[in-house]
Order: sequence, then structure tokens, then C-alpha cells
Amino acid sequence: MSAKVISIASGIDGTLIDVECVLSNGLPNLVIVGFANKAVDEAKERVRSAFASSKLQLPKKRITINLAPADIPKESPALDLAIAAAILIASKQVRDNAIIKTILLGELGLDGSTRPVRGIIGSLLEAKQKGISAFYIPKENISQAELIPDIQLTPIDSLKELYDDLSDLKKITPIKTTSKSLLTQRTPMTIDFKHIVGQARAKRALEIAAAGSHNVLLSGPPGTGKSMLAKAFPGILPELTQEEILEITHLHSLTSNSYEGIVATRPFRSPHHSASEISIIGGGQRPRPGEISLSHKGVLFFDELPEFARSTIEALRQPLEDRVITVSRAKGSITYPADFTLIATANPCPCGFYGSNKECSCMPAQIVRYQRKLSGPILDRIDLYIDVDHVQHDKLLETTDAIDTTDHIRTRVQTARKLQEARFKEAGVRNAALNNQEIKLHCKLSPGAKALLNKAASQLDISPRSYMRIIKVARTIADLDDASTIDTHHISEALQYRRQPVQI
Repeated sequence: MSAKVISIASGIDGTLIDVECVLSNGLPNLVIVGFANKAVDEAKERVRSAFASSKLQLPKKRITINLAPADIPKESPALDLAIAAAILIASKQVRDNAIIKTILLGELGLDGSTRPVRGIIGSLLEAKQKGISAFYIPKENISQAELIPDIQLTPIDSLKELYDDLSDLKKITPIKTTSKSLLTQRTPMTIDFKHIVGQARAKRALEIAAAGSHNVLLSGPPGTGKSMLAKAFPGILPELTQEEILEITHLHSLTSNSYEGIVATRPFRSPHHSASEISIIGGGQRPRPGEISLSHKGVLFFDELPEFARSTIEALRQPLEDRVITVSRAKGSITYPADFTLIATANPCPCGFYGSNKECSCMPAQIVRYQRKLSGPILDRIDLYIDVDHVQHDKLLETTDAIDTTDHIRTRVQTARKLQEARFKEAGVRNAALNNQEIKLHCKLSPGAKALLNKAASQLDISPRSYMRIIKVARTIADLDDASTIDTHHISEALQYRRQPVQI
């Protein structure tokens, strides 16, 4: 007597798992084979107790469960429900054709109840791409699962409910999902730009960064408002689209225990400089997304960038360029999305006062060593450099201009982004993500702008990467001006945001 049902490995890249069950003569035993880790192997005890608690008969035979393909590690307790269903079919407690092209996902409790599983969205999406659209899942996973359109979900509370449905004793009405409109939420605005006095140049740079998803480095002495500007930045970003909500919710469900929560606001991740490299880039013994991926479609804020470990800073190279992060380990590799806007702050020296109106106490060698913590390749990937200076004390309590409010800036950002979507004919593509071919196609420079850029590149010894990034920033500035062609003043402003060499 044998049976086979289908489940799926959870995570970013789900793999369909054939759960095969064979009943044979011998001492009663339950054996699981197929490269299963301890969490899956312990399903033996969970299934036994769940059958007993549900008053279902566990066959008094040797039960062999094979999880195929056998060369892929299985690490999720989400296979419990499929194992139990395979046993029910193999022992003829339910009919052979009870489950056809249907995936079962769910962890079993000792009392026979089903528990929610991590990363349900990725599993369902992967199965849908492979032509399977019917699923049995725990009820607590239904909120996230309903985000995926055009699939059939059968939510269950217990193993007994699954048995009653498969044996036609008490059928469960499946849910057919549709493309429903989710209610997006505005990121809680703790700081409005109207409350930040002065810093007009920094505000302008952050507006450009929001419009084109450009990376920013704010540099200046302590207490000038660098962190305040960075924390106000999420407020000027547009609301999430439905597809972005789906992506972000999936990534966050892989790391948290929130199986019902839907992330409808743009992430703002601010890891401490003492955070480990793995916590930033992702990975671990059981690979999970790090802060880089948890900030996907949002903001990654590194306060005092030079204080982070050099290896952590260098790990930003790939995601800043490719918008993904590939984590490779001995057991395999996995690629997580990492399309974020980097906002970083830095002091000019260890004491923080070099170049300000306060006396710097650092030796020249200390300043050089401090600034060398940021390598050339990393600095080359940052589009906008802004020096944040002190504001005069007598102006701190003044009211800012109405055009500098968060709402007004966000409106201008949304208009610029709509121009980009119309130009690229694809939602979600921003100027910062353009490759060289797309730059040549969409970033038309006037003769004067091209001459100015070439002259500046020659005199300032700008690298080819920086050259193309200047064009992308100028394209965003032109979008904010509703200009179809990049003109001289657009290039001139973009050049002002390039990193200036430090004189010591």
C-alpha cells in the first residue's frame, strides 16, 4: 500500500516535494527519509500524537515516508500536513484520488491542530508558477495567502478537519482568491520637513534621491541634523503598490513570527553599527534575509557609516549595483531581493569637527585612517554627497517655507516617478536602476550638457561608473523639472552632489 501527495519547501526559492508513503509488514514504526533535518524528522512524534488526539487510526505497520527529491535538504515543519495526508491515503482511510494536483502545507500540533508556517507567500507563488493552484493551508496563514490572486485555498484548523474534508464527511468550502485592492498605509511620519530649519541643499538632495531612488551620504559635524533628515526621508516616498506589498510581506514573514501581518508601509531599517555581517546581508545556518533585504522597496539607514565593520560596508557592493544579494554557503546559495535606497551619515573625522567652526582635536593620520574606512568602490556607488552644516541659533525656532513641507515634496516626487514609469513603460523602474544601454536610450543630453559633463569628467578624474551615475542623477533632476532633455543646469546641479576630495 502506497500513496503520494505534494508539498513544497518554504523560502525564497520553493521546491516541490513529493511526499511518498509506503506501508509494509514489520514492527510498527514511522521512518522518514529524504535528507530531512531534525525539525522534519521530529514530525514522527507530532504525527503520532496528532492522529491519537484526532481519534484517527495510525496503521500498525512499518510506515516509510520518502521526501523526494532526496538530494535537496528539507528543513521546514510545513511538511507535517502532507505526511499525515499521505498516511491517510496509503491506509485507505480516505479515497486514493482525494488529493489531485493539490499542495498541503502546515505544521501539526500534538493536539492535532494546525500551526501556521513561515514564508507562505513564496511557497504559493512558486507552486503557482509550476501550474498548481489548489492548496490546503492553516487558517492562520490565510491573510497573507489571500494576497496571491487566482488560486484556491482550503483553510483548515486541524488534522480532523482535513480528514473530514478528504473523506467527504464534512466538506470545507474553498476560497478562490482574486486581485483585491489592499489598503496601503502612509509610513508614520515622526518628523516633517517643515520642522527642519535651513538645510535647503540637503532637502533638495533628498528630494532627488526619493524621486530616482538614489543613494545618499550626509556628512557633517555632530548635531547638525543628519539623522533627523534621514528619518524624515521615508515621509516623502510614494505609497507602495500591490506588487510591492506582496514582495515585502513575504520577505518579512521569513524572519518574523507574524503569520497574519501584511506590511503595507515602506520599510525603514536602521541597524546599529555593532550588528554582525550576517544580520546585515542575510544567511546563517538556516538562511534568512538580512537587513539589506528587509529594507527592500524602502530605506536602509546606516548612521555613522564609518563605524560599521569594513567587511559589512564592503558587502553593500553587490546590492547597491545589482539590487539583489546572493548569499553563498557550503550547503548552497540563495538570492534575496535588495532594492533599497541607502541613506548614510558620516562625521568628517573621529571627533567630528574637522572643517567646522569648532577646533578639531584629531591628528592628520587619524583623519586619513578614519576616511579610508570607506573604500573607493563603495563611495563610487553613492550618487549624492551632501555636507550638512550648522544652522545659526537665532534661526532654529523660525518657521520654514510652505514648499518645504513633507506633503509638498512628496507630491513632486510622485509626479517625477510617474514620468519615469511612462518613459520606461514598466512600474517600479527608477532612474537609479538604469543600465548603460537604457541610459543611452532614455537620457538624452543637450550639446551643452554633454560638453559640460565631459569637461568635468576630465578635470575631476571621474570614473566611468560615476560618469553614468551623474547622468542618472541629472535625469532625475530633469524629471523634477518636467524636462524631456537633460540640459546644462541639470548636469551642473548633479555635479555639485559629487564627492569632493578632502584637503588635509
